[in-house]
Amino acid sequence: MDHEQARTPSIAESIAAAGSANHIPTTYEQCDHVVGPFFHGTKTSFTVGDRLVPGHPSNYHDGRIANHVYFAVLLEPAVWAAELATASEGQGRRGHVYVVEPTGPFEDDPNVTDKKFPGNVTRSFRTRHPMIVVDEVHGWEGHAPDVLQGMLDNLARLREQGLDVIED
Repeated sequence: MDHEQARTPSIAESIAAAGSANHIPTTYEQCDHVVGPFFHGTKTSFTVGDRLVPGHPSNYHDGRIANHVYFAVLLEPAVWAAELATASEGQGRRGHVYVVEPTGPFEDDPNVTDKKFPGNVTRSFRTRHPMIVVDEVHGWEGHAPDVLQGMLDNLARLREQGLDVIED
């Protein structure tokens, strides 16, 4: 696969396609039915072969340690992760999107699964096991500045209301 031009369905396309599909929960005991490629977005620079491991500071909450490594089958959630991680720093720099490979079992990300739509339409997962960086996606398209700002405003509103809870 040419990761420079990676194209997976958008979240909106995934929502539309999931309308009649039955969600098969992904658990640590049952995750073999999920196939990649898998994408991870972040503000951190990695090189091919690096291991992403839990236990590092969260990209989104100062002073919080992430107990999982988060990743997705769709490219768009990883793009959001890269954009939000760098936007929270306010430095205007571009984040990174990597193709990653799990080294152990994983589960549906409970922060998105069955929250607004049934199932895991963003195809997002988390693991307590290392992920191996196998490639970097270059040339990914970010969201329009007003769309990104809208997401940041929404997250700030949730934080003010004490509703920005991340189940980690």
